[in-house]
Amino acid sequence: MSSEIEIYGDSISGNCYKLKLACAQLAIDYTWHEVDIMAGETRTEEYLAMNPNGRVPLLALTDGRYLSESNAILCYLAHGSDLAGRDRFEKANVLRWMFFEQYSHEPYIATSRFIIKYLGRPEEREGDLESRKGGGYMALDVMERELTDHDFMANDTYSLADIALYAYTHVAGEGGFDLSGYPRINAWLERVESQPGFVPMSKNPPRSGPSDRHQ
Repeated sequence: MSSEIEIYGDSISGNCYKLKLACAQLAIDYTWHEVDIMAGETRTEEYLAMNPNGRVPLLALTDGRYLSESNAILCYLAHGSDLAGRDRFEKANVLRWMFFEQYSHEPYIATSRFIIKYLGRPEEREGDLESRKGGGYMALDVMERELTDHDFMANDTYSLADIALYAYTHVAGEGGFDLSGYPRINAWLERVESQPGFVPMSKNPPRSGPSDRHQ
């Protein structure tokens, strides 16, 4: 019997890893379709018909509906669970940190990782990398301060906020960010990794030629 949901994603993408981690911890059965973003597989007519934005991850439901954007998919997967928050305020607080992840964290840390790890750090992108350092460290500083009095990022309990921020924080070093000066973040990373159902991120290398579209 086929699963209720299908996920299109690239296993080396942090945004896609968020969904694998959430599904594992929520015991959600799904069918995974591997999409090689480096080979341009998100730019085919078939894929663009499902997601006109041409990015991964993508959630496909059996009724023919599709949902894109990693954090939106996380909210769909965790609906009704404690990971999404237990009351109106908690849900909004989880979303606050998920918005922070996409607006203040991912554009600097994840994109730097993409340039270094997947594009091979081309010389012409050095200026781009340098320009992202300040924003990335600023995001890490915000997290470090929040974790001063809290074990987790939202509501003092493990949630989607932690899943969203863990995805690229734990591989920030691959983007040139030094986490050695962030003891609270490092302790938080260990707490996330000790959660029931935790699964690690794929360490598979890029498979195809470079693309300038960060995923």
